[in-house]
Amino acid sequence: MFWQRLFKRSRDEPVHLQRGRLGEHAAARTLRQQGLKVLARNWRSARGEVDLVCRDRDCLVFVEVKTRSSEDWTRPAAAVNARKKRLLSQTALDYLDQLKRPPLKLRFDIVEVLLTDGAVREIRHLPNAFPLSAPYRYG
Repeated sequence: MFWQRLFKRSRDEPVHLQRGRLGEHAAARTLRQQGLKVLARNWRSARGEVDLVCRDRDCLVFVEVKTRSSEDWTRPAAAVNARKKRLLSQTALDYLDQLKRPPLKLRFDIVEVLLTDGAVREIRHLPNAFPLSAPYRYG
């Protein structure tokens, strides 16, 4: 089974990183099923990392995946605070710089992945979850 292979190769890795990888894989699969094309996973620049970079028709989509085993305290998306939004905005602009700043639309999505006993229970896609952080502009 895929999930067993995913965890087998990472036995020495901390549990939170294993869960994160599981969540990112589930998010990518769900976004592909919704018609998005995954262009990059865990794309890094000097300023940060974007979990998934996707294309949705004529729009470039930067996706932050939040995986949790419980919603007892708050929704996973609540972890994307102002600081994280700013870092995602800066990293997205670094990605666009690498592409020589093409004239296209962009948006920021969040995907919440909820786990139960190490298995994916629910996936929520929150498209256009937040705008490019001020003072950054594109276009």
